[in-house]
Amino acid sequence: MIFKKKLLQFFLYIFLLNILIFLIQFSTNKVYSKTYKIENIEVVEPYDLNFNKLEVIDKAFNKGFFELINKLILSEDLNKIEGENIKTIKNFVDSFSIVDEKFADNRYFAKFEVQFIKREILDYLENKNIYPSSPIVKKTFILPIFLDLEKNDISLYSKNIFYKSWNNTKEKYFLLEYILPNEDIEDIKILQNTINSIENYDFKEIVSKYNLNDYIISIIFKENENIRILSKVNLNDNLSILNKSYKNINLNDPTAEIIIKDLKLSYENQWKKINQINTSIKLSLLLSIDSKNLNLINKFENKILELDFISNYYVQNFSSDKTVYKIVYNSTPDKFLSEFRSDGFEIDTSYKIWKIK
Repeated sequence: MIFKKKLLQFFLYIFLLNILIFLIQFSTNKVYSKTYKIENIEVVEPYDLNFNKLEVIDKAFNKGFFELINKLILSEDLNKIEGENIKTIKNFVDSFSIVDEKFADNRYFAKFEVQFIKREILDYLENKNIYPSSPIVKKTFILPIFLDLEKNDISLYSKNIFYKSWNNTKEKYFLLEYILPNEDIEDIKILQNTINSIENYDFKEIVSKYNLNDYIISIIFKENENIRILSKVNLNDNLSILNKSYKNINLNDPTAEIIIKDLKLSYENQWKKINQINTSIKLSLLLSIDSKNLNLINKFENKILELDFISNYYVQNFSSDKTVYKIVYNSTPDKFLSEFRSDGFEIDTSYKIWKIK
């Protein structure tokens, strides 16, 4: 009787162990189905005898792919991707849906949503020697200041063509969302009093009113028909100074918008550099979790799925006491620890195999 009871307990243990292994392997496989989602992809085609729905879908894939690429990589790397064929692009598609479609005036209008396989996209960029960035949207305070050096005059807010036109230029792939300041008499006085030393002014008194840690100050100097722009870009506490020059400029609304788009591309590049994934770094980490703590295992794997810096992971070893993961990480140990500890994970690094608690 005792033998049968122990035998039953043994088989029950084996059964539960197999279920746990299955669940872990299943959840581990999810890393390969993690996707980048591109929404509101609009395609308009003539609706005539040559209309082909499959070609319309291919156009949506193509538009979605290049919108995603513009989110992920620096503008200087775009020439390495130009002209990619649709056959290659379709290999990256995980799924798609037609959100809306209609026929009107002999034309077909459709709006698509496409999910691209994250791992495939990142491997593709790595093979082209391109470091991608995590596509993180960021709200940013922007203050454009216009200085006419000939007149020794400063133009702010609604009297400033760059302020008025700033939000007229927006691409779907832009990650920075700009918050323009309200017209403030005190700010006008501050800036007018610093006109001769404005390049050295820190702007903290103005920026602090908007409860945003991230800010960009664009000081536009005009002299004759030449424009010089000094930008103080502070994103995630990384301060950088950018200088740009434009010659023989006839400053009007279209010209201002062209310059604004060029500035925004520079700011996007600065933001992407901060979030860049160095895929040449292949840091191998071993971490263990108590196998009986399914909630912690689930939380840990969900965190892994969120991170673009995780190149790969799998369960290296499993027992009733602990589950050991091997992770390939595209950055430093300190960054890894910071990302996990910020989400409440306790990680003991005093062991060769780090313990997650």
